Amino acid sequence: MFNASNSVRLFLFNVAAINMIAIWLSGFSNVHWFSYVLPAFLTMAAVTGLCPGLFISKKVLGALGLKE
Repeated sequence: MFNASNSVRLFLFNVAAINMIAIWLSGFSNVHWFSYVLPAFLTMAAVTGLCPGLFISKKVLGALGLKE
């Protein structure tokens, strides 16, 4: 139901990789630990195809009575 297509999975992986490159360029010891949460979620979504952001977005839109 909340599975991402292959193109979306590749996009999520690319965003996670770019975010990790930005953390690397800033210095791993210089960034706050919370900066690692986004690449972790995006990588999980890219590997499994289960996108927590898509799930949350659909629930919020449904609660507001809006269509996708």
